[in-house]
Amino acid sequence: MSARRRLGARWRRRRPVRTRLAVAASAAVALVAVGMCLAAFAVIRYELAHQLELNLTQSATRIVQSERDAEPGVLAGECRFLAAPACAQVVPADPADDPAEPYLLLVDGPVRQVAAGQRAPYYRQTVLQGHPVRMLTTPLRRGEALQVALRSDTVERGVRQAAVLLTGVGAVGVAVAAGAGFWVSRTGLAPVARLTAAAERIAATRDARHRIELPPGPPGREDEVTRLAGAFNSMLGELEESVAVRRRLVADASHELRTPLTALRTNAELLAKGDRLTPAQRERASAALGRQLREVTGLVGDLIELARDEEPRPLLEEVRPAALLEHSVAAARAHWPETGFELRVDEEAATLVLPGVPARLTRLLTNLLDNAAKFGPRLPGPPVEVEFTGRMVAVRDHGPGITPEDLPHVFDRFYRAGSARALPGSGLGLAMARQIARAHGAELTAANAPGGGAVFRLLFTEPERGPGAEGSE
Repeated sequence: MSARRRLGARWRRRRPVRTRLAVAASAAVALVAVGMCLAAFAVIRYELAHQLELNLTQSATRIVQSERDAEPGVLAGECRFLAAPACAQVVPADPADDPAEPYLLLVDGPVRQVAAGQRAPYYRQTVLQGHPVRMLTTPLRRGEALQVALRSDTVERGVRQAAVLLTGVGAVGVAVAAGAGFWVSRTGLAPVARLTAAAERIAATRDARHRIELPPGPPGREDEVTRLAGAFNSMLGELEESVAVRRRLVADASHELRTPLTALRTNAELLAKGDRLTPAQRERASAALGRQLREVTGLVGDLIELARDEEPRPLLEEVRPAALLEHSVAAARAHWPETGFELRVDEEAATLVLPGVPARLTRLLTNLLDNAAKFGPRLPGPPVEVEFTGRMVAVRDHGPGITPEDLPHVFDRFYRAGSARALPGSGLGLAMARQIARAHGAELTAANAPGGGAVFRLLFTEPERGPGAEGSE
């Protein structure tokens, strides 16, 4: 890269966009103005010179018509601009035929060639008596040439005056271009300046509630900057929602952890006074302490699974969901001995193979089964019905079902319906289940089953992204 190019690149980096845009717009308009002035100057100069040559041609035509029999020598010696007769003289091809009196105009070889018919007529700029003149040399008769001339100082004066005038006009055009460039940069970048101010304000205050005011106008006809501002407002809305979700997650986690931590401290203090307790009391306190530790450990693990934004991409395997479902149902029967489970798998589902992470899919199915067992009736009541047909897993319980006001929130983090607050759990199981389902390209929905109870349906589809992105919710 040359030194000049490096200098220009450094200047562009150090100047704000508004300055660069103003300079670019001003330069463009200034180039147009200067170009038009140069073109006008060229046209004026050509027209003045062309008019002078037309007058020379007319003068030569009149002399040819009136002085056809003129002898070689000077015919007219007064050269005036745009006036007739012009300076005129007849020159023979042979210098021996020249008159005794000297010629007024310059006679040289090309003039003799025109007289001899060896060269076409031509125009020439010369000086006569200290004044610039324009001269035309054209054939008159066989062996003779006619020279006519007119003063061209007025033409040159007009060209100079036009140059001065157009220079002034160009200077005014450049000044107007600079002002227009500044105005264009200021008005055109005003929305960008508002974007920058809003971003700086948000960065300084960490408050994503600010919005950029959009100009009124019909939808669908916005310019690029307005669409950028609208997209920035949408991004701010998403950011505000993300911040609210994070704060709500922290608040809910704090609330959920407070109770088991308090119980842990109480039991730990109780065990510290073990010499005052009977063996049965110590055993109960120890069992409670272990149970609460497991509860806190599970809650913290669930929080880590749900709160992380990204994780290393796990190794995908070809898994059979039917086998994972059978294993999960067997584990649920052991964990919930007072609840019945009924499993049905059709032939198509039994042979289905999908890419996934077995441990994560097992966690998803276990959460659905635990939720159904938690709300379903105990034996000898109806069992939890688990059906795998095609690519869909349906888990149905025969409990009270989901109220209409709770149905839109069953997959929210830490959300617990009023009827579930007395039951064990943190409200994270279904949220984690949906997160794992989305990571595997599956769809998890909840609804009330006909005849009572709730039914959760898991539909496996082709995954659009790997399970490594499951923490992006």
